[in-house]
Amino acid sequence: MMKRNNEKLPFQRHMRCWREFIMHKRILLFLLLFCSFSVVAQNKFIVKGKVFDSKNEPLIGASIALKGNASVGTIADLDGAFTLEVSGGNVVLTVSYIGMVSQEVKVNNRKMIVITLLEDSKTLDEVVVVGYGQQKKASVVGAISQTSAKVLERAGGVSSVGSALTGNLPGVVTSTSTGMPGAEDPEIILRGQTSWNNSSPLILVDGIERPISSVDLASVENISVLKDASATAVFGVKGANGVILITTKRGQEGKAVIDINFNATAKVPSRLPGKADSYNALRVRNMAIVNELGLSPSSWEDYTPQDILDKYRNPASLEEAERYPNVDWVDSMFKDYSMSYNANVNISGGTSFVKYFTSIDFLNEGDLFKVYDNNRGYNSGFGYNRINARSNLDFTLTPSTLFKVNLSGSHGVRKLPWDFSDNNYNYWISAYSAPPDAMLPLYSDGSWGYYPQNENGAANSVQTLAIGGVEQRTTTRINSDFALEQDLSMFLKGLKAKATFSLDNVFVEKKRGISDLYNNSQSKWIDPDTGEEFYKQGMNSSTQFEFQESIKWGTQSGEMDNGATERRLYYQLQLNYARQFGNHDVSAMGLFSRERHATGSEIPHYREDWAFRVTYNYAQKYFVEANGAYNGSEKFSPDYRFAFFPSGAIGWMISEENFMKKLSFLDMLKLRASYGKIGDDNIGERWLYMQQWAYGNTAKLGSTNDDRSPYTWYRQTAIGNPDIHWETAKKLNIGADFSFFKGLVSGSVDVFNNYRTDILVNGGSRAIPSFFGTTAPWANLGRVRSKGYEITLKFNYTFGNGLRLWADTNMTHAKEKVLERDDAGLLPEYQKQAGKQIGQAYSYIDHGYINSWDELWASTAWNTTDGAKLPGDNIIVDYNGDGVIDNDDSVPYGYSGNPQNTYNATVGFEWKGFSAFVQFYGVNNVTRQVVFNSLSGKLNNVYDQGSYWSKYDPNADTSLPRWLTNKDGMTNGTRDMYDGSYIRLKNAEIAYTFTSGWVQKLGLKAVRLYLNGNNLFFWSKMPDDRESNSAGTGWASQGAYPTVKRYNLGFKITL
Repeated sequence: MMKRNNEKLPFQRHMRCWREFIMHKRILLFLLLFCSFSVVAQNKFIVKGKVFDSKNEPLIGASIALKGNASVGTIADLDGAFTLEVSGGNVVLTVSYIGMVSQEVKVNNRKMIVITLLEDSKTLDEVVVVGYGQQKKASVVGAISQTSAKVLERAGGVSSVGSALTGNLPGVVTSTSTGMPGAEDPEIILRGQTSWNNSSPLILVDGIERPISSVDLASVENISVLKDASATAVFGVKGANGVILITTKRGQEGKAVIDINFNATAKVPSRLPGKADSYNALRVRNMAIVNELGLSPSSWEDYTPQDILDKYRNPASLEEAERYPNVDWVDSMFKDYSMSYNANVNISGGTSFVKYFTSIDFLNEGDLFKVYDNNRGYNSGFGYNRINARSNLDFTLTPSTLFKVNLSGSHGVRKLPWDFSDNNYNYWISAYSAPPDAMLPLYSDGSWGYYPQNENGAANSVQTLAIGGVEQRTTTRINSDFALEQDLSMFLKGLKAKATFSLDNVFVEKKRGISDLYNNSQSKWIDPDTGEEFYKQGMNSSTQFEFQESIKWGTQSGEMDNGATERRLYYQLQLNYARQFGNHDVSAMGLFSRERHATGSEIPHYREDWAFRVTYNYAQKYFVEANGAYNGSEKFSPDYRFAFFPSGAIGWMISEENFMKKLSFLDMLKLRASYGKIGDDNIGERWLYMQQWAYGNTAKLGSTNDDRSPYTWYRQTAIGNPDIHWETAKKLNIGADFSFFKGLVSGSVDVFNNYRTDILVNGGSRAIPSFFGTTAPWANLGRVRSKGYEITLKFNYTFGNGLRLWADTNMTHAKEKVLERDDAGLLPEYQKQAGKQIGQAYSYIDHGYINSWDELWASTAWNTTDGAKLPGDNIIVDYNGDGVIDNDDSVPYGYSGNPQNTYNATVGFEWKGFSAFVQFYGVNNVTRQVVFNSLSGKLNNVYDQGSYWSKYDPNADTSLPRWLTNKDGMTNGTRDMYDGSYIRLKNAEIAYTFTSGWVQKLGLKAVRLYLNGNNLFFWSKMPDDRESNSAGTGWASQGAYPTVKRYNLGFKITL
């Protein structure tokens, strides 16, 4: 038994050794495999990271690629996160994003990398601000133009954002009509006028509707102008005339950056109507007297001998100078220049928790009017002081929650004559219509001048202003915005929500200052024929004693202007969704907003809008966008109150196609098209569908006014129209964006067609018979089509020595045509508004002169003053051929008051801190009527209108004026219709930026010194430098506060 067991031991030992060998082999094999896998694994490295911008916002779609091998790469998701497998832990990644400075990042075996990309000022144009968001310029399919703060700030000495826009964006037409301090904002229209009710665009500051004057230039980051239906649809009906989006600056994470700006600007009066001096005016009067002696022999009594004429030009003494005045009213009223000053300080920076931008801006605008001592202890005139303050704060409450606060306010004080209103033209009318020989503004004895022959026609504006009192009119504006942005990716990746609440208040105080009404001053006139002095105030009406001037003015503490005080409440809820699925980019936006605003004590206005936008693009080559808005208006009955307005757009980045890659000169070529409908109700009237009643008045029962009923009754004051509904604007836009030769040439071309239907027509403008009995209701009876194109070209080239040459040019053509406007059916076509531009100019047409008495007797009769015809008068075309010149012969002439074409050309250079540019801006195809009648009202005004007709000069520029005889104004023909075209040197600048040496020793980052100017030269046939008649009374001949040229010296210090 023991033997058997002993016999088994060697075998067992052998088997045990074999099993151990097999086990060792397995272990060895496993170790070999493990080592081989480890070696392979050590050649691969997984790196994760996130990409943010300077505001700690994730950069969706940022590109992350292996340096030297772009095929190894990925893009950041909606959280800015990415994961990339690379060959090792010591590689270098290239991180890039449109509009940002690309970075090269060393991995250094880190498995988690956080990258912050900074904005690239050279490519900021690649990011475009659109309605309620931003888009890459490459993906924009709407008609959108954008400009930056840098462009706006180079408008020399200009404080108005609206004025700074002029020429810098295609499709934007600005019209300036006054240079009054605090009231220089121009009228703005986009792509022509498409409605006679209101063609002003919607202006939004940080997404909230506010006037363009509520923000100062130094606080503006950029301005986008949205022009087609696709771009403006999300703003609802308020965007029917286009939208101007003003985005203010915000802080960025990092050390505080302080910018200090200061400008000192000399303002010089621009062109004013030219008038002959006393000598030449009286010579022309003598010519007119001789010409009309056959009709008015008594005119000879007013003939001025040559020796008297010489006294006007060369008086021998002070007595003769006062007896024979020769006043240059422009020189007597206006200074050679006045000064304005602007200073602002901006501070921006932040931490990971809060980012801030804070600014304060002060503006002082001086007055062009000279100051005369009124012996009453005050100086009247015009002026403007304003202080703006702004604080934009971004709080990162959690990694997914951002809270934004915008607080801004302004306090502006206008200095004005007491109780001034825009139609008080007497303060400047002398520059337009006071004769040079009527009187002196102020005589040597301290008496003001007056002209008893025609006080209204020959007003003394110097006196009117000097004793006009002083009013401080204050406008205080307080704006507050609160926005909460929440990332909802925990529920649905790519989903975000935003809520906005805004509250604005505007308070206007008027009549604070010195009231000097009904306080007469002594005035006199010297009869040039006799030398006798005539005093206006001979006796004090209260005391019956000799007039003694005294100080009787009183101070007023001010009162609230109820009609100008405003309050606005706005809130908005917004959902955004954006995802990328491979080559597919999808985004969506839904918006609900409600607004309540009121002026004074009126019943508040309400508006509610629902809007959406959906975008899709494939591989950054094919783009589709759909928009829609559901809008409501209180102006229409419940049946028509709400309406849906859709729009859509498509785009094709054709340069990304393979068949275009071989064109080495082509950088980018994109085609786009959009079409949509937008509603509009932008008129001042309310509740147009309702019958409106008032309580008051009594019935007349007898033949006299005293025979009236004792009962007061209700009466209908307005007829409602239950069928009234929205105006509809149908907009088509086809465009192309391009870039060639590595950015040497770039630009865009847009062709547009805007068709507006159901335009609201005021009852007073409708073709209603006179026996209707009252004013007809508003009705949808108009149609207008506006067509045109925009061209933008940019050139940019940098030489090897660093010299950069650049040029920006653009041109816009827009022409509208009224297709329907409730014209009376029996009117002849030329008297109908249909078929013409909105605001089409009308005139009688002259066709040469009546050069002889034979031609006079053969000429067509005038329906008025036909007996006052003389050789030298215009031959007026009898347009309707009825044998008489009357109102029916006034026909369409020229264009409207809005230019059809605008042109802009800006060229400049930058080199080693030096920079300079010039900007020219011009318009044409525009007509303005300015009526200046020489010798009218027996006043010796003779305007610069060229040469006068005589038998020796039958081809002169204009006919001789009349003195005592009168002829109808229609006989002027087209003389008062001016070609409103002009070219102006809009802006010019030379500057130098210091960045080293003494700048760094002082602890500064940069110091920029610049000399620039605005409106420096003006070439036009117009008698004055006004682009429209909107300021003042609207009559061009009554003028307005002069527009100005500006010469500005300034500096900018960056700490």
